[in-house]
Parts: sequence; structure tokens; C-alpha cells
Amino acid sequence: MPRLIALDRPGGPEFVTDLLRIWDAGDAACPIDQRLPDEAKRRLMAALRVGDEVESGDALVVATSGSTGEPKGVVLTHDAVAASAEATSRRLAVTDDDHWLACLPLAHVGGLSVVTRALHTGTDLTVLPGFDATAIMASEATLVSLVATTLPRVDATTFRTIVLGGSRPPADRPPNSVTTYGLTETGSGVVYDGVPLDGVEVAIAEPERVGTDGEILLRGPMLLRTYRHGVDPKTDDGWLPTGDLGRWLPDGRLHVVGRRGDMIITGGENVWPEAVEAALADHPQVADVMVRGIPDDEWGHLVEAVVVPRSQAPTLDALRAHVKAEHPAFMAPRRLVVVDELPRTALGKLRRSS
Repeated sequence: MPRLIALDRPGGPEFVTDLLRIWDAGDAACPIDQRLPDEAKRRLMAALRVGDEVESGDALVVATSGSTGEPKGVVLTHDAVAASAEATSRRLAVTDDDHWLACLPLAHVGGLSVVTRALHTGTDLTVLPGFDATAIMASEATLVSLVATTLPRVDATTFRTIVLGGSRPPADRPPNSVTTYGLTETGSGVVYDGVPLDGVEVAIAEPERVGTDGEILLRGPMLLRTYRHGVDPKTDDGWLPTGDLGRWLPDGRLHVVGRRGDMIITGGENVWPEAVEAALADHPQVADVMVRGIPDDEWGHLVEAVVVPRSQAPTLDALRAHVKAEHPAFMAPRRLVVVDELPRTALGKLRRSS
């Protein structure tokens, strides 16, 4: 029987060689985050049952904490990996002249999918141990996957296309970039600039209350088979509830509002952190910002702005006025925290619970 094999190696040619060796033997690979200490690696591998049997056709088990914080293993089959590679390559119009660069963490699907996509399509591939601006700019790559926090550190014009995942993209993102929406459970991004990839179905579930957004549901051949512990999150007819809320825009594109659990209810009003963050990001004294809810006896939750300032920190009054210029007053922050750096995941997503 095929088994789950740990792929505990930094990015580079050896990572690709080991992945192909595991697949050639009929086994499935579990990429291990190289930033974890040894004891954490052992706990993760035990939780994902590395060494135990997998089903024939399973290609990858990718660890994700999802919305619970507990590690889960997303099982992706070879068919799912192939479907993802083909759909993304068609959307990006990848040709024999292209060259992929993988520089994001390979234990996360955003970095790993660059490798598996290139292997499936036979596209030239360079794999780096991590983000290295000098090495990236010295490469011959035409295609690269980045996150918003790394984008300013490279010359975007050297690439034909930049695939942007992770947290919200900058308002002034380069014209040769595309934004993606997807989950570990979808094997990669499945919605590009608001438009689903070929073969991907998107539905919006009925909102819980009138005037609110509905949960995004996804269906397609690149979805996970199950979680490693045997729990299949998909419905009987193949839909994956994402836990993200969204809506269809008038032009037919999907707009992702945010995680259901991120919504702040303050004084009975619903506030989406992403909308407030987008407003505050335009403030001249704000270099980076995160918005979250803080428990409060009077309001239920307060809207808190965590700000990385530019040369001088803004005042709370200035930030409130800036938000109120385009949003209702209840969306303006009532508390300000100034920090040197925002807490983020390896793929640039904000850790609002930190």
C-alpha cells in the first residue's frame, strides 16, 4: 500500500527530485515547514500520520490550520493536482517559452502549487529556499507567485505575469499581476481577478440576514479528496463551504468580503475589517494596517486599528476622520495600537487573533 512520506527539505532542485521520487514510488508527499523546530516537526508529522497508508492516487497531504488553529492534512490527489495545473496554466496562457519561479514556502499550497504546476505542464522551473530578492531578479523566470508584502522588493516589470495571493493586494499593484482567491482545500487559487477558472463553480449561499453577504461555496475537479483524518468537508453534491463571505459584483466578478469569523459586531452594527483596512491604507502616515475587534462591555466589540506608521504615527482622531470620509461613523476605529510590524502568516495573511 502507498504511504505518506515526509518531504523535509528546503526549496531547491533536491526538493523537486525528492518529490518526483516519492511520486514514482506510488506514495504521497507531505511537505514539512522548514521554519519549524524539530519537536514541532515531530508533532506535526504525528498529527498527520506520516508513514501511515494513503489511498492509491493520493499525491499530497498539505498541512493547514484553517479557521480552527488545529493542524489538518488536506489530501490532494494526482487528478486534483493535474486539474489545478491545467486550469491555471490555461488562464495564464502559459507557453513553452515560460519559466516558473517558486520562492514562497513550499509547505503551503501557494508555494507548492508553483512546483506541481510546472512539473505537470513541463514548464521550466526554478525553486529557491525562500524569498531572496537578489536571486529572484537574477533568475530568467517569466512567471512568479508572490504575496503583497514581497511585491515592493522586486522589479515587477521583469516578469510577464505575477500571481498575487495571501492578503489584500495593494491598490497600485502592477498591471502584469493577477489576484487569486483559493484555499489549501482547492489546491491553489481558483478565482483569478474575480473570475473563476475553467471548470470551477462558485455559488453564494443564502445570507443569514437580509442585507448581509453569503458564504462562498466552491466546486471543481481540483478540490481535496478529504482531510487526513477521514473527514470530507464537501457536501454530498461536491460543494466546499469555504467559511468566507462574498457577493457577486454587477460586472459578474466575485468579491470576497472576508472570513465569517473576522466580522466585528460593534453596537449592533457589522464591520468588515478589510473595508476599514482599505480606507486606512490610503492615509499618508500609514505604512501597513490591520483592523480587528476587541471585546468591550459597552459596545460588544471595539474596532481597533493596529498601525505600522511611516515617519510619524497618526493620531486616532486623524484615522477616524479618514475612515468616516467614506464609511459610516460606526466603522471608524475607536482604539489605535502602533507597532513596528504586523503579525502575518508565511503567505502574508494577517493574524488578527495575535
